[in-house]
Amino acid sequence: MRIIKGFVFCVLCMLLITCQKSDITPLLTGTLKISIKNTVKGNPLLLYSTTYTNSFSEQYIITKFKYYISNINLSGSGVAASHTGYYLIDESNTGSLSFSFEVPVNTYFTLSYLLGVDSARNVSGAQTGALDPINDMFWTWNSGYIMAKLEGNSPQSTVVNNKVEYHIGGFSGSNSVLQNINLLLTLPAFSQLNIRQGKTSEIFIEADIDKWWQGSYNLKITDNPVVTTPGVLAKNISNNYRSMFKVVDIKNY
Repeated sequence: MRIIKGFVFCVLCMLLITCQKSDITPLLTGTLKISIKNTVKGNPLLLYSTTYTNSFSEQYIITKFKYYISNINLSGSGVAASHTGYYLIDESNTGSLSFSFEVPVNTYFTLSYLLGVDSARNVSGAQTGALDPINDMFWTWNSGYIMAKLEGNSPQSTVVNNKVEYHIGGFSGSNSVLQNINLLLTLPAFSQLNIRQGKTSEIFIEADIDKWWQGSYNLKITDNPVVTTPGVLAKNISNNYRSMFKVVDIKNY
């Protein structure tokens, strides 16, 4: 009799486990690809070879342009999705100008992300991948990351070799340069972002360097050719460049 009861108990347990498993609905996902093109006044950025002119008639050549994108979020009608990856956009490395990750199936209307590296990662010491100090975006002396970097030359620069150098960092207090970027995905010019199971959708973004020079603050090379420490000036520059991003197209493949 005990053997029969034990057998019945085992069968019931197996049925319960089977029912519990069948109640779990698998999360359906598709791939979201984000592709970024760095530009100057709508023209593709060309390192070393092209002379540009800002809104103050100052000429400059860009030799280096890097920035971090992290903590990506999508939202739709009553739905949201998030991705906690860290990406270093580096104009000298074409492979860094696009990246992909999985997103739950849905239609999304807005894209937001952090321009920079969040404060928790800044106080966690040197790390790996996009956050590895080998990428030359980590201040060992300041225990923090450079959120955006622009380097080059200008005849209007008064420092040695006419250098232009903006290393924008600072993650705490009133002078934090961390910027939340919010972009609409619902403009009539392009399709909605429709993530489908097993398919890829792509968001195309342009980042216009011309926005660095003027916005809430007038950044003149003559006055400030080099900014490499956290503070009020770095904060002002970040308030300018936060407006450099715009979505130019969406494709659902």
